Amino acid sequence: MLDSRRLRVLCEVARHGSFSAAAESLGYTQPAISRQIATLEAEVGTTLIRRVPKGAVLTDAGMLLVDRAEAILARLDDAENELRALAGLEGGRLRMATFASAASSIVPLAIAAFRERHPAVELSVVMADPPDSIPRLRAGELDLALSHDAIDIPPVIELIHLFDDPMYVAMRAGHPLAESPALELADFATEPWMLATTQTCPDSRLFLRACHEAGFEPQIAFQNDDYPAILGFVAAGVGVAMIPDMVARGVRDDVVVRDLDPSAPPRPILAALAGGYRSPAVSAMLAVLEELSGEWVASRPPLSFAAKSDQFART
Repeated sequence: MLDSRRLRVLCEVARHGSFSAAAESLGYTQPAISRQIATLEAEVGTTLIRRVPKGAVLTDAGMLLVDRAEAILARLDDAENELRALAGLEGGRLRMATFASAASSIVPLAIAAFRERHPAVELSVVMADPPDSIPRLRAGELDLALSHDAIDIPPVIELIHLFDDPMYVAMRAGHPLAESPALELADFATEPWMLATTQTCPDSRLFLRACHEAGFEPQIAFQNDDYPAILGFVAAGVGVAMIPDMVARGVRDDVVVRDLDPSAPPRPILAALAGGYRSPAVSAMLAVLEELSGEWVASRPPLSFAAKSDQFART
């Protein structure tokens, strides 16, 4: 295989027409230039340069090789520049997946911050729950996925904990328990529940486990993975639901959200990455997510939790 450094020496000799000028241009000694050309001629098996009284001229073989070498070296220079651009986040791409409630809360903030800091990176975001996003991440179709489930994750996937998302009980405005000074999960044992599907949403597993620990089997009246739809049923008085803080912050005015004592188990919010190499774009997005996660938790409404209305109260 031809050495790119010797090809560059050949091109410099051709450009300047002498060994001494090429040596000065490259910062070599003239004997070093001569040795490089001699080694290159031995590799190709033919003479590339003829010395003449006023310098050096290319043979036919030398002209052919210089013509090809200039194109090769230009492509190598382009590759080096592009690699430097990737390292400096002046290019590249990031393929990201998010589950629905994160897509309506923290992810837009992360996307806006990332694009402001790294506008040259091509960023794409798809909606996918962990059962779909994790296999795609493992297959190399995604670079990063937000997850709210740490169960059954393959060991080749790296999970980075961002924060815990509290779970609350949502009920219709005017519900008999809405004004109770303190509530526990068992208080809702006879209520019909609106629940996410157990096949795709890990929130439902957290809820069922909490119910069993509280000593009752919940009556499931409606299952859907769309929290706005669940809250619509709650507002209509069809039942109650367990919802995460990410959803609760945008709750509708005809729904009351209450904390429990003891609190329901929170769901973990995780960044999932393919193990091994981590691209500069992935590292940059992870830094944005970690920064925003701290701000998100710090801005969690305190006990009054009534920024929108007095329908939202915590015990």
